[in-house]
Amino acid sequence: MVKLFNKAPKRRNNFIKRTPTLYKGRSEAFASRRRQTEWKPLRLDKRLAFITFAFVLFGLLFTYSSSAFDSTSFFKRQLLFDFMGVIAALFLAQTYDKLQKLKIFSPMNLMYVTWVLLIAVLFTREQANVHRWIDFGFFKLQPSEIAKVTLVIYVADYLDNVSGRLAKNWKLLIKPMAVAGVTLALILAEKDIGTPTLMGAVFVFMLVVAGARLKHLAVPAVVISPLLIQQLLFVPYRRERLFSFLNPFEKAGTSGYQLVQSFLAIGSGGWFGKGLGNSELKLEYLPAAHTDFIFSIMCEELGLVRVVIILAFFCWLLIRGISLARVAKTTFHSMVIFGLTITICMQAFFNMAMAVGLLPTKGIALPFFSYGGSSVIMTLVMMGIILNMAAVDNTQNNLRDDITNYKNRNK
Repeated sequence: MVKLFNKAPKRRNNFIKRTPTLYKGRSEAFASRRRQTEWKPLRLDKRLAFITFAFVLFGLLFTYSSSAFDSTSFFKRQLLFDFMGVIAALFLAQTYDKLQKLKIFSPMNLMYVTWVLLIAVLFTREQANVHRWIDFGFFKLQPSEIAKVTLVIYVADYLDNVSGRLAKNWKLLIKPMAVAGVTLALILAEKDIGTPTLMGAVFVFMLVVAGARLKHLAVPAVVISPLLIQQLLFVPYRRERLFSFLNPFEKAGTSGYQLVQSFLAIGSGGWFGKGLGNSELKLEYLPAAHTDFIFSIMCEELGLVRVVIILAFFCWLLIRGISLARVAKTTFHSMVIFGLTITICMQAFFNMAMAVGLLPTKGIALPFFSYGGSSVIMTLVMMGIILNMAAVDNTQNNLRDDITNYKNRNK
């Protein structure tokens, strides 16, 4: 019997478009690149993330330990500040590279907002004879902490635009110096000389690293010197504090009292300390024990050997930050990482030097450790931005590696 419904044999369609073997690697490479350019969580630098996590935990521990009679209250508020700061850091670590492209977050707009806040704080009620905080009731905002971040971002953006021309044309220094000068003058008007000194040092370091010549920076330094001398020698309480720093034991009952108590706390800790929570100087002998002089309490409770570990972590942060700045793919990323890392570490070293008597006493907090809302949150914001810059550069390196591998495969 004849089969009426035989299935026709399958024929190969020669007109179907097929990917030649030669281009197969290319399509796979670009498909891989397309998948990587789609949004996904950035891979954060593990070392920086670990350092940040360790500092947050130790900061909470010593906030509780250094508070004399109100430990629980300070600890709960510091825990809230750390939580807000960590959330802000994680958000910025994933999104800052995209936010900075929006016009509203342009560096100059950030400076305008900073100036408005710095001017507004001058009209607030005095607290401890200074104008530094805007009191919202549940939270006190310190605009000078915001200025530390925005000034670094502005200077980094400006240096990115004039990259390679700074050493040849000194006129390019005028604009960033004017912006920095206005910012530091407004902070100085709050009766705060420590923060402008710190920010001015960071500003100079960034210019030098970007290629500015020292002889070009010498002229503004000579112009500013009389102002600094006037602020140090002709403002009575600052002059008193400076002279008591030179010999605190002569004025141990007045202006040298705080520094002498700091010496007693550090010295009594010895090599291995008295143990967590066992500080005696925090019992209202040492003023600001949980804020500006928390390092002295740490020395008393931990001892010299263990405190060196904290110092080593700050050195590790400094080395890691500079290493990431050196391999950054743009001048902007490099300058932001460098500037923010230097800000955190230099502030830490200033605070420690003040506690041991190497610098005059000033209201400079120890990053991550000193109690305070604005300081803790903005320090973690800095770490979030550094993590973002490092992660973005690492992602760009991975994309370049894909193209390189494709070219090697198709040689």
